[in-house]
Amino acid sequence: MAPRDFDDAAPVRVVLGEGGFLAREGISAVLERAAEIELVAVSGDLAGLRGAIDRTDPDVVVTDISMPPDNRDEGIRLADELREAWPEVGVVIVSQTVEPHYAATLIENGSAGRAYLLRERVQDQDELVRTLQAVANGGSVIDPLVVEQLLSARRRARDARLEGLTPRELEILGLLASGYSNGAIAGELVLTKRGVERHVNNIFSKLDLGEGRDVSRRVKAALVYLGSDGLA
Repeated sequence: MAPRDFDDAAPVRVVLGEGGFLAREGISAVLERAAEIELVAVSGDLAGLRGAIDRTDPDVVVTDISMPPDNRDEGIRLADELREAWPEVGVVIVSQTVEPHYAATLIENGSAGRAYLLRERVQDQDELVRTLQAVANGGSVIDPLVVEQLLSARRRARDARLEGLTPRELEILGLLASGYSNGAIAGELVLTKRGVERHVNNIFSKLDLGEGRDVSRRVKAALVYLGSDGLA
C-alpha cells in the first residue's frame, strides 16, 4: 500500500506506545491537541502496542525505544517487525537521550517512513505534526542532535584509520585520492617513482587493505581517505 498524501487529507492516524506513565500522558496530550492527528490507541507495553496496531491499522506508530516487558530495545525491534508485516506503517522512535547506534539500526534497512526524535522535540506540537506527516508520506526525519553524533562518530572512526600514517603518507594518499598516478605523485612531490611506490605500499599495509590488485587497493585507500566507505 502506497503512503497517502496528508497535506490536505484526513488526519494522520497514530498509535502511541510509551512505557512511562508521565511521558505517555504528556505525548498523548500533544497529539490530542493537534487537529492534523487522530490518536487512535495508546499502550504502555509491547504486547499491547502490537495488539493496538492490529486492531486500528494506523498510519504511524510513535514509540519509545524501550518499554515493558524488558525495557531494552522493544521500539527498534517493533520497527523491524513492521517493515516486514506492515510496510505501509510509519514509525517514529522517541528517545530520552541521544543514542546514535539505535538511530543507525532504525534506518540500516531503509529510512523511508522512519523517524528518530529526542523526547524534548516531541513537546513541540508543530514539529511533531510535521514529523508525523513526513513519515506517513514515506519520508524520514532524524533529530539534528543525533545526526551530529553520528557524523562525529564517523569522523572519529575515519581518524582512527588514518592516524597511523605519517604526514608524508597522508599527503601521498590525498593525491592518490585525487586520481594522481605514482608517476604524477612523484613529479608533484619531487620524489622518485620507486620512493612513491614504497610509500603507497606502506599506506596499503597500515590501512590493512590486504592483498589484491593494486588498482583495487588504490580505490579502497581513496575511499577511506574520502570517507566514502561508511567510516566517515
